[in-house]
Amino acid sequence: MKSSNLIIAVLFCALSFSAQPPKGKATPGTVYGAKTTEQGAVSMNEVQSLLKSKDTVAVKVKAQVVSSCAKKGCWMNLKIDDNSTAFVKMKDYAFFVPTDIENKTVVLDGIAFIEETSVEELQHYAKDAKKPQTEIDAIKEPKRQVRFLANGILVL
Repeated sequence: MKSSNLIIAVLFCALSFSAQPPKGKATPGTVYGAKTTEQGAVSMNEVQSLLKSKDTVAVKVKAQVVSSCAKKGCWMNLKIDDNSTAFVKMKDYAFFVPTDIENKTVVLDGIAFIEETSVEELQHYAKDAKKPQTEIDAIKEPKRQVRFLANGILVL
């Protein structure tokens, strides 16, 4: 009995200290996660070219945020072109970005890869983004997309 109480206490503490949405607005010069700079950042087009020859690429990219998790800032989508986006999660769920980061330009330092996202996960992110139920219900197929695991994000 004591060991199960200890396990519950440890889990409660771990969840209590998990990342929370940052207070304040996404202002230029603010870094979330590991420190990074704009120096050496490439465009989304260059990332796509790099992913044609490698499965995973450590990269620093400069891009515009088109959407983010409206609940806690735990994910965001970056603009690739007018028709597609790249999905971003934060490494180890260790940090989040402000929920007002949409339409800001950022530099993201992390790992890029291509992955298929399930219908269930796509619907979950649509709910997080507070999309209308009709749009959520319209998601019927998985999506193959560029994804990032971010170590650090700088708002420009």
